[in-house]
Amino acid sequence: MNTFPDIPLNQIDEVVNRSWQAFQEYRTLPLVKRAVLLRAIAAELEDMGDAWLQAAHEETHLPEPRLRTERARTIFQLESYALACAKGDWMRISIDSALPDRNPPRPDLRKMMIPLGPVIVFGASNFPYAYSTAGGDTASALAAGCSVIVKAHPAHPQTSMLAAQAIERAVQKTGIPAGVFQHIYGASFEVGKQLVQHPRSAAVGFTGSFSGGKQLFDWANQRPHPIPVFAEMGSINPIFLLPDHLQQQATVLAEKIAASVTLGVGQFCTNPGLLVAIASEGLEVFRSKLIECLRQTVPAEMLHGGIQRAYLEKSAQLREQPGVETHLAATQGPALVATSQLTQVQAKQFLADRSLHQEVFGPATLLVVCANTDELKEVAACIEGQLTCSVFGSDQDLHQYRTLCEELTHRCGRLNFNSVPTGVEVLQSSHHGGPFPATTDARFTAVGSDAILRFARPICYQNCPEEMLPDELKSDNPLQIWRKVNGEWRNGSMG
Repeated sequence: MNTFPDIPLNQIDEVVNRSWQAFQEYRTLPLVKRAVLLRAIAAELEDMGDAWLQAAHEETHLPEPRLRTERARTIFQLESYALACAKGDWMRISIDSALPDRNPPRPDLRKMMIPLGPVIVFGASNFPYAYSTAGGDTASALAAGCSVIVKAHPAHPQTSMLAAQAIERAVQKTGIPAGVFQHIYGASFEVGKQLVQHPRSAAVGFTGSFSGGKQLFDWANQRPHPIPVFAEMGSINPIFLLPDHLQQQATVLAEKIAASVTLGVGQFCTNPGLLVAIASEGLEVFRSKLIECLRQTVPAEMLHGGIQRAYLEKSAQLREQPGVETHLAATQGPALVATSQLTQVQAKQFLADRSLHQEVFGPATLLVVCANTDELKEVAACIEGQLTCSVFGSDQDLHQYRTLCEELTHRCGRLNFNSVPTGVEVLQSSHHGGPFPATTDARFTAVGSDAILRFARPICYQNCPEEMLPDELKSDNPLQIWRKVNGEWRNGSMG
C-alpha cells in the first residue's frame, strides 16, 4: 500500500477553496502576527531534532553535515522573513498628499503592496528543506499574507510530511486559521495541472527542471485569467577565465572550480556547468589540474534514481556530439553513485551547436576553448539566461574585458567576480533569479527578503477616507513603519 497516495482529483477543489477562505482572514492580520507564525514554524522545525535529519538522509542520500547546514539555513530563512515582514519595507509604501490649491488639484494618493491569494508551492528534489515544504517559497508567501498549498516532492514524502506537521503545529499554536497552510501529495501531472488552473489559485512557486517549470507556466497562461508562475528552472552558470589571471592562478582556480562542480554531487542549481577560456599555456595547466582534482573527488550517491539516470544519459549524449572531446566520462557506480565528467569543445562548435548549451544536472562541466578575445565575447553573447555568471580575472583582465562583463549582466541574475557561483546568501542584496530560461520572471528573486514581493501586488488608494485606510497607510502611522511621504522616508506620523 502506498503510504503517500496522490490526492484524489475530486478533492482538489475543496483544498483550494479552503485555502481561499483562510486567506480572507489571514490577509487582514497585522504584520507582527504573520511574523509570529514564521518564528513559530522555525521553532517547531528546530524542536524536531534529528528525526527530520534521519528522514531526509534516508530519502535523499544527502550526508548529515549537508542536511544540518540546510536545516540551519531553512530556519534562518523563516526568521529573516519574519523580521522583514514585521518591518514592512517590502510593502514599498508611498504617500503623496493632496494639493487642493494646485490647478488642477492633486488628489491624495497612497500605495502599498497587498497579498495575491492562495499560492501553490511545488517542493524541490535537491533541497528537501530550504526549497521544499517549509522553504523559501512557503515562508515568503506567508510573509506576504498569502495562504499556501504545498505539493510534496515525490522523492522525499516523509521529509515533507514531517515539515508539514511542524507548520501545522505552529499554525495551531499561534491561532492562525487552519487552512492557511495545507499539504498534499501528487506525483501525477494532473494534480499539478488542476492546482495551477483552479480559479482560486493566485500564484505558483517552483524549483526544478525546465520541462516542469515551463509546463506549469503554460498551464497558468492557458487559464481564462492567467496567474504568475515563479519558476526556477536550471542554469549552466558559466565561468569565464580571463587570460592574465589564468596564467597566474591556474592551479588554485582548478581546485576552486573542481570543488564547486562536485559540490553536492553537482546537484545545486548554481553548479558551474560551463567554463570558457582562451587557449593558452595557463589553460593547459588549469585543465590538467582540474582533471586531477575531479578524479580525486570521492563520488557519492545522487538524490534518486531518476536524477542519476538523467545525469548519465545527458552526459553520454554530450560526449557523442560532434567536436566534443572527453577528458573524464561520467560513469555509474554502486547504488546511486555517479562520477564526474569533464568534456571540451572548441568555441566555433559551441556557437554552432545549441545542444551543447543544455544543462547536465550533476557533477559535469564543459570547457569551451576560444581562439581569441573575439570568440570569447561571441560565446558570452550567445548564452541564454542564467542564474549566475562568473568572471575570474586580474585587475588588468577586468579593465581589458569590461565590455564582456557588461554583456554578462544581460545574461544572468548574479554576476560573480573571482568567486565560484555555489553558495547563495539569504540577504536582501542577494538575487537568485535570472533571464529566461533560468526563471520565468527575471524581475524577482527566490532568496532574500525581496522574495516576498513575488506574492504581492500594488494597490493605490485615491482620496480614501482616513477611517477606511489600512493601518499601513494611515496618517498617524500606528505601526511606526517606514514610508515614503511626499518624497521623503519617514517612520512617524505625517503631522
